Amino acid sequence: MTGTPLRRTRNDLIATAVISTVSVLAVGTVWLTAPIRGSELTSAPEPFVASIALTSVPASLDETWRAPDTTPGNHMPSITGGVIIGADGNTLHGYSPDGDMLWTYERDVELCTMSPAFDAAIATYRTGMGCGDAISISVSSGQFKATRSAIASDEVAPLLSNDRVGTVGTERVELWRSDLVRTVEYGEVDAKQEADQQPHPQCTISSAMTRKDLLAVTETCPDGSTFLRLQPTTPEDSRAPEVAQNIRIDAPDARLVAIGEQAAAVYVDDPAPTIISFNKEGETLHSQMVEEAIWPDAPHNAATADLPHHMSWFDGERLTLFSPDRLAVGPILEDALGTGIAIDGQLLYPVIDGIAVADWDTGETLRTIPVDRADYSGEVSLGLAGGAIVEKRGSELVGLA
Repeated sequence: MTGTPLRRTRNDLIATAVISTVSVLAVGTVWLTAPIRGSELTSAPEPFVASIALTSVPASLDETWRAPDTTPGNHMPSITGGVIIGADGNTLHGYSPDGDMLWTYERDVELCTMSPAFDAAIATYRTGMGCGDAISISVSSGQFKATRSAIASDEVAPLLSNDRVGTVGTERVELWRSDLVRTVEYGEVDAKQEADQQPHPQCTISSAMTRKDLLAVTETCPDGSTFLRLQPTTPEDSRAPEVAQNIRIDAPDARLVAIGEQAAAVYVDDPAPTIISFNKEGETLHSQMVEEAIWPDAPHNAATADLPHHMSWFDGERLTLFSPDRLAVGPILEDALGTGIAIDGQLLYPVIDGIAVADWDTGETLRTIPVDRADYSGEVSLGLAGGAIVEKRGSELVGLA
């Protein structure tokens, strides 16, 4: 039987036009709001191969290159995989130890944080959802590795260890794996999927640090109480943190200054400036009075750097070394300008005349390598990339070889 031919009616044409218009608008909206719009990645011409880092302390050092670095919240040179990463406004650059530019990533939105980890530069940018647009770029090739986008705080600082990367703000802490999958969020969550998953959403976070399986947070609650919270970095559900220890601290301005696999150390200024370390069971391991620290505005992480046998913290005036297990206060270097590095079993740290070479067990200065910083007189922190020692002087990176 022959059927009646299908004919398009006027209503069919109107419906088709409406659907087409809506589709075009949807695609256009996605393009307009997509993170990739307004960004440009110039990859490395060929993959960078990292050279072996210095194994002996140099007899002298000369400046070989300079580059801008305005990365928010980073007190020391950002180095991973033998590549130095610097920010110039909202643009990231990867440099070789010789100062050659390897790759560039440019965005038309504000850079919030950048962390060097997992042989990648992991950056967060401020969009309509706060500082929640994150991207990971391979430092050797300058190619994309991973991205994530989620609601986040408007003001955050970088949070970094060898195993996790993330951000901390007054409202929330987030940790991610190398693929930027979130492993834990703690604090006030904007888009709650289930009630009562966060144990202390009303408290204000003042600092956070992480290492291996341990995440430590200090915060002050509405009733004026201050706590050090210890929890695992990978709870069963990333949305439901599993706080193992709630350690009450009788000082409203307590902040973390060091963390190990089994302990965390906090600085308190009431009744007197003191550093107190606690183990994962909440027991006090060590307590020592110290000089008053100079803190930048919160939220932030302290100016810390890891050495092979010590954790270290620069308090704005001096460099304090901690034992790795109990986080007991060790040598305190009164002449330091910032955090240092370790080469051949010795500590190198910046001083007014250059870079001091010290015994890291006793703090005794063995000699000083002269470095001419001209009229610069602010904080200086050191990094090591291949055969170069890199200084971060304020908003500038300087290569020394």
